[in-house]
Amino acid sequence: MLDELKEEGIVNKVGGRFKLSTLIQKRMVALNTGARPLVDTKNPDRMAIVLQEILQDKIYLDANNEIRTRNNTGDAVRRAMMTDVSDAGGAD
Repeated sequence: MLDELKEEGIVNKVGGRFKLSTLIQKRMVALNTGARPLVDTKNPDRMAIVLQEILQDKIYLDANNEIRTRNNTGDAVRRAMMTDVSDAGGAD
């Protein structure tokens, strides 16, 4: 297990274990479908990348459980976060 997941700080940072799990899962899907990492790392492990994005306050879940960035760094970050939006729409 990654050391970051052993600490309560990351759980508290995102608002609980459920939110942490949701954020990790959604961001992993985005990275696996071609989104670019928002942190500089030489580590190819996507889980480590996601954890660093969380710890560095690059990503969070909004009230609708959608991934958002904390800082408004412009279009590059927005494009890096984008995934397939064809299923966007109403709730199931």
